[in-house]
Amino acid sequence: MLKIIGRNTSSNVQKVLWTCGELELPFEREDLGGPFGGNDTPEYRALNPNGRVPTIVDGDFVLWESNSCSRYLAAKHGSGTLYPTDPQARGNGERWMDWQLTTMSPTLVPVFWGMIRTAPEDRDMDAIEEARKKLSANVAIVDNHLANTTYLSGDSFNVTDIPLGITAYRWFAMEIEREDYPHFRRWYDLLCERPAFQEHVMNPLA
Repeated sequence: MLKIIGRNTSSNVQKVLWTCGELELPFEREDLGGPFGGNDTPEYRALNPNGRVPTIVDGDFVLWESNSCSRYLAAKHGSGTLYPTDPQARGNGERWMDWQLTTMSPTLVPVFWGMIRTAPEDRDMDAIEEARKKLSANVAIVDNHLANTTYLSGDSFNVTDIPLGITAYRWFAMEIEREDYPHFRRWYDLLCERPAFQEHVMNPLA
């Protein structure tokens, strides 16, 4: 059986859990990282030299990096459904998966840490607001793209929606100012209808 290593409150682990939920793929999960620790043990570093989560173990195959794990599982178990087979549709969506890591995530992290993982009395609200503005500017980019498409890569939901979908949940769940991005909101509302999103993502932030 597929094994997923990582705590279920991690946004990166949630990508893999949501993917498995969409595929109705059974798995076992081991808590690791955050309050559970274990990232620096020799045993875990042998699987993932970065010491981060998630790592998946599929038989004799070990893989890390959350988006790569989600793509692998979708390609193996959902080719033509969760994983687009058309090269242009796949490329169109996968750029947003990469963009989530390189551009969106660096603007989300300081807001998330400031609002969720910092005690109210210790928050630097000026710094959080500066980061929030940068995050909002990136949400605007996605909103503009979604003005012309139902999902990130076309008319159908697939794995390429998952990374930014988790970002969207944090955008709407945090107690922050939010500009009105109607296309982003419409897309997010569609995600909220999906049982796997409800189960694996729509949980208290931690």
